[in-house]
Amino acid sequence: MKNQIVIILVVSLNFMAFSQTLKHSDFTDFLQKYVTDKGAVNYEQIKANNTELNAYLNQFIAVSPKENWTKNETLAYWINAYNAFTIKLIIDNYPVESIKDIKNPWDQEFIPINGKLLSLNYIEHDVLRNMNEPRIHFAIVCASASCPQLLNEAYIPEKLDKQLTTVTKQFLADSSKNSIQKNSLELSKIFKWFSKDFKENGSLITFLNTYSDVKIAPDSKIEYMDYSWELND
Repeated sequence: MKNQIVIILVVSLNFMAFSQTLKHSDFTDFLQKYVTDKGAVNYEQIKANNTELNAYLNQFIAVSPKENWTKNETLAYWINAYNAFTIKLIIDNYPVESIKDIKNPWDQEFIPINGKLLSLNYIEHDVLRNMNEPRIHFAIVCASASCPQLLNEAYIPEKLDKQLTTVTKQFLADSSKNSIQKNSLELSKIFKWFSKDFKENGSLITFLNTYSDVKIAPDSKIEYMDYSWELND
């Protein structure tokens, strides 16, 4: 039997109010309360006061992406789902020092969307990576120190492009995660693990030069940094 996390649902007529959209503002309010500007997450307080998080997560049961949604609406939905349910995974197993202390964290099917139980891996690999938007790798956060920092606001369709550009530039400029010089690069292993995604419209250097403050030479030497899986708290 698969190890699953059960979310306690409050069944009420309030579900009807969600209609065809999610109140991403609820997630922003939550993130502003429990996530610092540097992306540190206060899992201890969230675990002690999980009503707000569960109320937002319950919305995903009532609303799933529709064919007539725009790409940005769909992207925002799945990015927020990934981040919110990752927090849920951590607090349901807290205290832990790393997401890797949890058994099969990315393969657990505990995310109730469209009548199915999905995993974090499904959202990342089967949905988001198929949407031809490599910047998602700097928006979805797997609760680890070497991940991009968790943005303390929800992703929303109206400003999604700006948000994705902001977190991408922020990640590249973070010297603890990437060291970028004109002729040499020490990059996050995210660029190694998902190299295909960053080469859809050119080379990796082409992608980096779009968002880096440093102009990188095409023949720059690339090395990869060690990846820390310590909790991002």
